[in-house]
Order: sequence, then C-alpha cells, then structure tokens
Amino acid sequence: MSSNNPAWSTSSWRDFPAQQQPDYLDKAQLAAVEAQLKSFPPLVFAEEIRSLEANLAQVCQGQGFLLQGGDCAESFQDFTAPKIRDTFKVILQMAIVLTFAGSCPVTKVARMAGQYAKPRSSDLETIGDMSLPSYRGDIINGAEFTAEARVPDPNRMITAYHHSAACLNLLRAFAQGGLADLHKVHKWNMSFVEANPLKDKYLELASKLEESLRFMQVIGITSETHPTIHETELFTSHEALLLPYEEALTRIDTLTGLPYNCSAHMLWIGERTRQLDHAHVEFFRGLNNPIGVKLGPSTQPDDVMALMDTLNPDNKPGRLTFITRMGADNLAEHLPKLIRKVEAEGRHVIWSSDPMHGNTVKTGNGYKTRNFNAIVRELEQFFAIHQAEGSYAGGIHLEMTGEDVTECTGGAYAISESDLVQRYKSQCDPRLNADQVLELAFLVSKSLANARQGQTNV
Repeated sequence: MSSNNPAWSTSSWRDFPAQQQPDYLDKAQLAAVEAQLKSFPPLVFAEEIRSLEANLAQVCQGQGFLLQGGDCAESFQDFTAPKIRDTFKVILQMAIVLTFAGSCPVTKVARMAGQYAKPRSSDLETIGDMSLPSYRGDIINGAEFTAEARVPDPNRMITAYHHSAACLNLLRAFAQGGLADLHKVHKWNMSFVEANPLKDKYLELASKLEESLRFMQVIGITSETHPTIHETELFTSHEALLLPYEEALTRIDTLTGLPYNCSAHMLWIGERTRQLDHAHVEFFRGLNNPIGVKLGPSTQPDDVMALMDTLNPDNKPGRLTFITRMGADNLAEHLPKLIRKVEAEGRHVIWSSDPMHGNTVKTGNGYKTRNFNAIVRELEQFFAIHQAEGSYAGGIHLEMTGEDVTECTGGAYAISESDLVQRYKSQCDPRLNADQVLELAFLVSKSLANARQGQTNV
C-alpha cells in the first residue's frame, strides 16, 4: 500500500496546505500536548481495524450493508451514560430492521467516541454587531459565544482523548453485556410500531421478524446457545479533521509494521478537505484503516478516479467508501456519472448515502433543520440510481441521536418548524431523533431488499 512509499510519514501532511485547522496561539503548549498524546495507549487496536475492513470487503462485494450513524458533534458537557446508551440502542434497532429486510449482515459503525471536531463554512460567527471565531467542536474551542471560549485550546485534545476512551469502554460493555440481545432489541422495535401513528405500515415487517425469532427459538437458536444472539460488534468512526490529534494517535502495528490511526476504527475526509494536493488526503493515503470520503454535488468523475488512485491504489475491497452528500434535488443529476466512471474502470468502492447534509435549510426563526421527507427522497433515489446503473448501494450515513430531540422536521409525528424550539439540543447540525431513525429504517427497508435481490440474481 502507499504507506510503503518513503515519501509518506505520519507527519508528511505538515508540508501541505491544511484546511479547517485552528490557529493555536501557544505553539509550545501544542507541541507538549501532541507529545503527551503520543505516549497514551491507543483507543482502538489494529486487529479490530482489520476485522472492520474484512466486514467492509464483504459489503463492497455486495454481501453486506454498512450502517454508519451518530452525533453530528459530540459534546464534553452532554456526556452521560444514558445518552451513549440511547444512541447505541437506536443504532441496534435500525440494524435489526435492515438485517432482516436485506437478509445480510449489517456492519454497524458509530459516529461516537471521537466525533469532536467540525468543519465550518466560515471562520467567523456573527451575532448582532459582534464577530468571533467559529465554534469548531469541543476538541478545539467552546460553543459559548465569548471571546475567551472561542480561543483554540490544545488541552482540549487531552479531554477529547479521555472522553473517547470512556465512551469506548461503555460501548464495548453494552455490545457484550446483553443490551444487544436480539430479542431485546426486537421488543424495542415492537414498542415503536405499536406507538407509531403509521403502525399499520410497519406491522407486517415487524411481525415477520417476530415469527423468525420464534422459529429460531423453537429449533434451539437462543441467547444461551449462540453468543451472536446475545452480543454484537460495533465499530467507531469520526471525521479525522484535526490533524495534530490524528497524527499523535497513529501507531505502527507490531504484527504487520504498518501504520494505523488508533483514534477510531474508520475515519473519513470531509467534502471541504478532500483536495488532492492538501494535507488531509496526504495524511490518509498512508493509513491502513478503512477510510471514507464525502462527495458533494460539485464532484466530477475525474475527482473520484484521482481519489481512488491516491487512497486505494491497490484497488482493495473494503478500503474505501464514497459517502455521497448531494441533496434530494441534486443526486439524480450528479451521482450517475460518478458511478459509471467507477464501474467502467472496475474499481472497488463502497457507495454510501449521507442524506443529511445536502438537505439542510435555515428556518425563519434561525434554526438549521432538515426535512424528513427530503431525507427519505434522497435515500430512495440513491438506491434507485444504483439499481439502474448496475452497481450496489452499500450503506447509509446518518446524523442521529437516541434522544427525543426536535431538530428535523416531518416524520410520522409531523414535527413542524414551530416545534424546533422545544428540544433543539444540537450544537452544530440537526439530527434525526430515535423515532425518526427507526421510521427511516422501515421506510428504506424495501429499497434495501430490492438492492439485495439484485445482488443475489447476479
């Protein structure tokens, strides 16, 4: 892989232009924090990362599905066991529906335990007649609109590391300690179906799932006899935006001698930082983690080919995921030409849909929001376009939470713009709440089933 290229090192990105990086005033303090992070234990391990890559290789070959979701930006202040549990829970609920609909394993990758940095469209935020540096995530500065809070502080990287470690510890406990039991998760789903205004629409699939679980129990496949019923596998991911932090947590694996970023199992490059001649692509090309790249509507076929040549030169299945974020009104115009180019060149890539970012609007009362119907429409188009082009729609990528927030409008409970003020908790972008996430899973299950049918007919 490109990590064998002597021109690459964990710090070679420093010779390239770097977008979306804070300007730390105290460079000596920054260097001291980086040195301290380099001495800390890894947050995840190379063998876990290789396990994820093997799962994603199956997805890439049409034998699985990728579910990636979690907070838009994690917060130091809002860091509690119930919040982590509830987001974990809703990821499992969604995965059960998709697993059953697609008759395939669903690889679960959480936007958790490290999603502390956020790219911003402007360096400054203005309220009234005051302008201050933009909030860039808790790993960099504070969300409070004060001059003191908005100063980038290197010590926040240490706090982010410890919060990530604690979150990972809890996620591993939940995954192995019974909370992931298949029967328990299904009971949560049945509770959703019974309470939902559109329950008749979802009851058929939920009832089939119930029958399958009863059949498994009759033939002796239970939580006691099969650990896979009682446990699950959950991986972590975040946008590797803050490069000093990511470099400090990159380690050389003692078994293979290869570099892995041990801040998360999977990392991605954002739409604003995917320039080929810039620092993020340079840093990522030498890592051995599975990586993603966000692609907006301006992406051209030559862009995707150049990214693949740089980030996956060996054309390895499971190595690279393209996460499209184009918007429901733009996807049909821009996605097909990208798929055709990749298919014509015989390249291995997972196509995943982020239906959130391209559908963000601002309301008259100043709230950023996303409409549930637009999110569903982009996902349905995503599956339909891939089916028409003979490629595989391999994943979805959502900003979501297990909390009962009111940040995205629409859905079965018809959240309106006037409802946003009730429980709008996000510090950055609006997230789907638990009910909307599960509703979405049921709505896209038919599209996934059709996509899987196309794979089994190949």
